[in-house]
Amino acid sequence: MAKIKIVLGSKSPRRQELVKELGFEVEVRIKEVDEVYPDTLTLVDVPEFLAKLKSAPLVSNLEDNEVLLTSDTVVIHNGALLGKPKDREDAIQMLKRLSNSSHTVVTGVSLISTKKTHSFSSHTEVYFSEISETDIITYVDQYKPFDKAGSYGIQEWLGYISVEKIDGCYYNVMGLPLHDTYKAITANFI
Repeated sequence: MAKIKIVLGSKSPRRQELVKELGFEVEVRIKEVDEVYPDTLTLVDVPEFLAKLKSAPLVSNLEDNEVLLTSDTVVIHNGALLGKPKDREDAIQMLKRLSNSSHTVVTGVSLISTKKTHSFSSHTEVYFSEISETDIITYVDQYKPFDKAGSYGIQEWLGYISVEKIDGCYYNVMGLPLHDTYKAITANFI
């Protein structure tokens, strides 16, 4: 396999951990951007748009052997986009809405080298059982999911007790579809 370095444009500890598991050398570089998108986009197109937006300030510093990886994850439930909660009350309300229903997790991924650009989105359907208000409050207060789309991490306690099933990639729900990302890197950049 050709020697490339993944430049990860994300401060998410979960994404950093996941990308390292792909077996590439990884370096984190971050430049904050305002995550604003046109209201003309369909909800499923928002994450890919934001992933590309996050890559813009990092592209100019890429070396020939580097591939910039940026991504964004959202939860779509009943025609509404649920991003990261604003505060404790917002997190509690999001989880009450997600209780006893299904939602779609969409992660947009942007991959850019000095020679090529490739982007895609992955979709996973997540089915929650009914979650008691006590469990929701306990989870929010103990795990503080304020940096997570939809106010939960599937790899945390609430995911253990509430996710009945998923249709799609588990790692997509964590914030990076590993299978699709690895395939895209090896098909387009190696």
